[in-house]
Amino acid sequence: MKTLTRKGRTDSIGLPERDQRLVWRIAALLLDYPAQQMLAMADQLVAATTELPISVGAPLLGFLGEIRSADQLQLAARYVETFDMRRRATLHLTYYAYGDTRKRGMALLRFKHAYRQAGIQLGDGELPDYLPLVLEFAATIDYSQGRRLLGEHVPVLELLRLSLVDSESSYADVLAAVLSTLPPISTADRRRIAELAAQGPPGEDVGLEPFAMDPLTAGGRR
Repeated sequence: MKTLTRKGRTDSIGLPERDQRLVWRIAALLLDYPAQQMLAMADQLVAATTELPISVGAPLLGFLGEIRSADQLQLAARYVETFDMRRRATLHLTYYAYGDTRKRGMALLRFKHAYRQAGIQLGDGELPDYLPLVLEFAATIDYSQGRRLLGEHVPVLELLRLSLVDSESSYADVLAAVLSTLPPISTADRRRIAELAAQGPPGEDVGLEPFAMDPLTAGGRR
């Protein structure tokens, strides 16, 4: 795992930039498909997490403790059941508001433009709003733009966390750690969360091929 040593600034949530980046980097790995390579890094991830303030690191340590001795095939099956089989627990951030509709295309372009401005070349194969991809971008490529994208989707992240809590998934702890690095949920955010929860993702099917993206080449993602 890449060690992040830059101290950077401390923002309104009181967490240094270095710690925010570290949380995002760890969460990006944990929220991606549980490949054997990631599981082999479990001890390194635990060591990195212990560098964080306990209020932020504790949820991540709990999750890491659960997966350290778990079977990779069982973890993979649980991951697919959690994120791929439930519309309200997808890791694609714009899906909650737009589903597979034409309006989603414009929302996806915001992510694409942020990557392009950072000089990142993306190819075909992955939508740019995939949460592990956004977290890795924010952690290792462009802190300011990445944090902006995450901050704009706080209601979606909280809705995802609540959905994972409802299904008794320990992935909710990873979302809690991510949210602890972002501005607190506002009254407007809570209204938006209620709207998204009540309405659910729209169901109009359209082709999104022009907006498909590969993972960041710098991120080493599957």
